[in-house]
Amino acid sequence: MFEGLDNYWVWVALGLALAALELLAPGVFLIWFAVAALITGALSFLFDFGLPLEIVSFVSLSLISVYSARRYLRDKPIISSDPLLNHKGGRMVGETALVVQPIESGSGRVKVGDSEWIARGPDTAAGERVRISGNDGAILLVEPIALIADAKAVQSDGTPAEG
Repeated sequence: MFEGLDNYWVWVALGLALAALELLAPGVFLIWFAVAALITGALSFLFDFGLPLEIVSFVSLSLISVYSARRYLRDKPIISSDPLLNHKGGRMVGETALVVQPIESGSGRVKVGDSEWIARGPDTAAGERVRISGNDGAILLVEPIALIADAKAVQSDGTPAEG
């Protein structure tokens, strides 16, 4: 392949370079090509079978490793210990917020912690508290707390609860 350099060193260098690129830009994709290049380097060291067969070996091993990894990860996906880690809106479900811009015609703004969010829900005056019931992207879905309290005050048979 290169003058004065054994083919297996080129495959090992390619495999290490691909592994390093995977570390720099993780995506669980280049690592499978790195594995194929390293195995091709090992096969080239053990059996000196020439460049054309080494390329066929690399392509074949790449396809096998990518397909095997995809199938394995499909059957046994990586489960996060915190699935809402990068889902800020989902983490806020159940929290209360203060309406800072009245929710009129289904849209307004609420304050959660030290930030303001666009909110959708029933008409609510500024200064009232609402509960976050969900999100649609960066828009929070809210419901007035008074409606929640009213719903709890009604018994299952529809009669008002005594209290």
